Amino acid sequence: MRIIIIGAGLAGLIAARELDAAGADVLVLDKGRSPGGRLATRRVGGATLDHGAQFFTVRSPAFAKTVDDWLARGLVHAWNHGFDDGDGDSHPRYVATGGMNSLAKDLAVGLDIRCSTMAFAVRRDADSGDVSVAIDDGTSFEADAVIVTAPLPQAFALMIDGGIELDETLFRTDYDRTIGLLVRLDQAPDLPPSGGIQNADDVFSFIGDNASKGVSLEPAVTFHANPTWSEAHWDDDNDELVKQLAVAAHPWLGDATIVEHSLKKWRLATPRSIWPDPCWTTADGKVIMAGDAFAGPKVEGAHNSGLAAAHTLLA
Repeated sequence: MRIIIIGAGLAGLIAARELDAAGADVLVLDKGRSPGGRLATRRVGGATLDHGAQFFTVRSPAFAKTVDDWLARGLVHAWNHGFDDGDGDSHPRYVATGGMNSLAKDLAVGLDIRCSTMAFAVRRDADSGDVSVAIDDGTSFEADAVIVTAPLPQAFALMIDGGIELDETLFRTDYDRTIGLLVRLDQAPDLPPSGGIQNADDVFSFIGDNASKGVSLEPAVTFHANPTWSEAHWDDDNDELVKQLAVAAHPWLGDATIVEHSLKKWRLATPRSIWPDPCWTTADGKVIMAGDAFAGPKVEGAHNSGLAAAHTLLA
């Protein structure tokens, strides 16, 4: 079985590994320079910062099996059991020891992944029903089935003219935006012992201490602006964004000073509504949609959606 997967984020990588283990011929296409999607880690000077997904919890047996493997191999560890906002519970908040992107790199080992490759269209032949994926250089790959894990607006653009029946309700899903400021500091910041703050103030939805997480050897903090602020300031000049976010970050730094910074903008950061099923498929089962708009906009949701997509083809 020849399977093409569009998107090398967590959902796509999990689907690829499951199908590859079952003997399928799997090709993964991704427009980015490396696998990972929102499993994203960046260097700022000598510091290392997660700038997409910041942590994850485990609530389902399927995800627990994967995380147990990661724990056994030292790829992840527990950061805390909740933040200093009354969100403490019995569930550990896990982080990747080498940064979240290290998990993507581990999942990618042994897979046929072609990065810097932009999928242009998913098409079905009107006569044979066969599906194919065209990429931006004009090449076309035929497949027995295609799994699309791109955010829904991008997936819709890929398939709208391809002769594939689409559920309009699904593709009306809106996404929140996130602007992130990554900072390297000259000393440790004045953050709570947990190392993270959710819904910190009117600007930030999350603040994470990457040294506290064990990701960075140097003091470094990730600031995620909330959806309302990010939407309102999306088109601001980048230098102006840095200035505004640095001012908003100042109360959380204590005596620390920002030495270096980097700005990151996620246009399709978080789906505002979640499809009730872990994946969506066409009537003939040849095109499957998966990702965080299905099983939940978190690391676990993306994992479980990718797994469900693979199992749909293997059933």
